[in-house]
Amino acid sequence: MAFYFNIMVYKFNLLSLYAVMTMMDIYNKLLEMLGEQRWWPAKTPFEVVVGAILTQRTKWENAAKAIHEIGKNDLLDPDALSNVDRNRLESLIKCTGFYRQKAERLQIVSRYFAKNDMTSLSEKPIEVLRGELLSLKGIGKETADSIILYALNKPKFVIDAYTVRICKCLGISGGYDELQERFENELPLNVMLFKELHALMVKYGKEFCSKDKCDECVLDVKK
Repeated sequence: MAFYFNIMVYKFNLLSLYAVMTMMDIYNKLLEMLGEQRWWPAKTPFEVVVGAILTQRTKWENAAKAIHEIGKNDLLDPDALSNVDRNRLESLIKCTGFYRQKAERLQIVSRYFAKNDMTSLSEKPIEVLRGELLSLKGIGKETADSIILYALNKPKFVIDAYTVRICKCLGISGGYDELQERFENELPLNVMLFKELHALMVKYGKEFCSKDKCDECVLDVKK
């Protein structure tokens, strides 16, 4: 009886392995359902940098309002933003929450980009660039990787809360580094693919996971 049970467990585990979706399966399913996202909505690479900081702990809509205010005041430039009066900057981004922290972070990262132009930064090895960004106050892994992928067009997959939640539902566990490594190992190192899949997972997470529409999940291999 025990031998029979062990055989059945072994068969179940094999079936589970075959049922797990690959990262390309996830991409193809979401692309078919949601279409191209063409994220990040920005006119310049530096605007992406600003957005990556402003969207921390808030909705994108709030970050977009603040970006509009910054642009309206001719401050979407590393030199201008790093030298603007701190109180004035805080008032422009107040709608994003934690505006004092974010104003400080914006000026720190602005000084970094004022000293390092986008072209020279894009020529640096990814891990060197990532290390420099992570050394800046208030820049964590998700923000740094967003800047690397979307502003500097280098293949570094971004892991956010939606990605973690979707992966967990699919039986794919791990922290930030583990999940990132899995995506980067299983997918071609293609910037546009990384951008699209990340954006698709965010879009899907907002429309389904955040609203607990689990019964409508197109990624559920058990259906």
